[in-house]
Amino acid sequence: MTPQGMSYVSGASEKPLLGLTIGAQLDRTAARHPDNEALVVPHQGVRWRYGDFVERVDALAAGMLALGLEPGDRLGIWSPNNSEWALTQFAAAKAGLVLVNINPAYRLAELEYALNKVECRALVTAEAFKSSRYLEMLRRLAPELDTARPGALKAEKLPHLETVVRLGDDESAGMYNFAEVPGLAGAAERERLATLAGTLQFDDPINIQFTSGTTGFPKGATLSHHNILNNGYFNGVTLRLGAGDRVCIPVPLYHCFGMVMGNLMSACFGATMVYPSEAFDPLEVLRAVEAERCTVLYGVPTMFIAELDHPEFASFDLSSLRTGTMAGSPCPIEVMRRVIGAMHMEEVTIAYGMTETSPVSFQSATDDPIERRVSTVGRVHPHVEVKVVDGDGRVVPCGVAGELMTRGYSVMSGYWNDDAMTAEAIDRAGWMHTGDQATIDAEGYCNIVGRIKDMVIRGGENVYPREIEEFLYRHPKVQDVQVIGVPDEKYGEELCAWIKLRDGEDADEDEIKAFCKDQIAHFKVPRYVRFVDEFPMTVTGKIQKFKMRETMIAELALAEQKTA
Repeated sequence: MTPQGMSYVSGASEKPLLGLTIGAQLDRTAARHPDNEALVVPHQGVRWRYGDFVERVDALAAGMLALGLEPGDRLGIWSPNNSEWALTQFAAAKAGLVLVNINPAYRLAELEYALNKVECRALVTAEAFKSSRYLEMLRRLAPELDTARPGALKAEKLPHLETVVRLGDDESAGMYNFAEVPGLAGAAERERLATLAGTLQFDDPINIQFTSGTTGFPKGATLSHHNILNNGYFNGVTLRLGAGDRVCIPVPLYHCFGMVMGNLMSACFGATMVYPSEAFDPLEVLRAVEAERCTVLYGVPTMFIAELDHPEFASFDLSSLRTGTMAGSPCPIEVMRRVIGAMHMEEVTIAYGMTETSPVSFQSATDDPIERRVSTVGRVHPHVEVKVVDGDGRVVPCGVAGELMTRGYSVMSGYWNDDAMTAEAIDRAGWMHTGDQATIDAEGYCNIVGRIKDMVIRGGENVYPREIEEFLYRHPKVQDVQVIGVPDEKYGEELCAWIKLRDGEDADEDEIKAFCKDQIAHFKVPRYVRFVDEFPMTVTGKIQKFKMRETMIAELALAEQKTA
């Protein structure tokens, strides 16, 4: 219940917060469950128990110290899902390094910005994935790699990057191979790693995740051991997780959904992490669930729809499934019913949060009625406070819409090297502005009713139109541009760009999309491009994006996506 009928809730819990670093928690779990399978990656033939996993993590962490990396240094990782990602995540935490998650879909401009913004000293990178040729892109930014000694890169465009570690068996000029890094460590590094275990603090920053910004550039949300370890832990508490659970993780590890709600949650309980494939593939998910007898499955609603609608769905035995989490966009009630019935996930939950809050703030319970699980995002997480306020910052009564604000252990320390944006996001009392409009009912259930920030959610990816607009302004023919989200049956929303060309210029949709290719992530490339002479505006000159959206819905005969 909410106090005095007002929209303020706090998550009371008999379970205390974990006062541990990620490394300490992994050691504790490995000591308790050394023979439990920690990580299974079918496409790599990997099957490691917790006792083996922690030894590999320690060896890699010591190797990172041998590379000359110091606690507090930023280490980037640019790769799809694989065993090396998991090892790097936990090893960086043990070495006191700040892991910088780089979206596997990033292209040149985004990669350059991310590495320089947080001053990455080292980067772990895959060779390639799908159409992304990571090493080729990296060489375009840092051609000095071809003549550099590994660990001694001096690149004009990437002045802070010194060390590149590549995955795979091939060798590349100027780079270490991932497999050789553990062998670089000697007794001194192993001894130092043991010393660090007693000196690292759980409030130390340990992870930077980029979120699209309304200023046109991604912001680096800085998270601590305490932030993300506890969020993973209480996600597991909500799912009633145990050491016998096996967690299928088809969501990307670079995002909190994978590395926190999947990896860290599992590591808190001794559960098994299962990566069905490098990136989401519905058939591989179904195969992994059956072969590994997974009990937990994650995803955004579009992932579950793709699994349910796969032609071979009926041939798989999914009876081992019990629970899991859907998040990232609203879940249609019929999809929820099919997940519960056809996938045996009677205890599936819905979650809501944001990268800046580690991420989960609200989550439904495993026994909430199905109507509650699709019409709301559940109740407040343990040890988290939430309030809904009006435009003057005053708490509103239950049922009244306002801005959702969050406070507690889960709130980030700030945006890396950006005090102004941090002060705008977190007020003096520690409240994080989510930018989302919400209501909280008398029983404490939250419903997200809109977005104050001009954000588009495409297939679970948060995209801020201003970022796309800023990029398109670079095109020499573009005078003005406005980007909006429009409904899409598959992804929830798609991007649409309205472009006003400079006088005397001509361009077509293909030219604009070609300009975006290989420069920004594929999910940021507008699906629709319209050339216009003007934008709908108010008398004061404010652009009315809602009218643009209405026009596109009518023109394209699109249907708004309903949640119930």
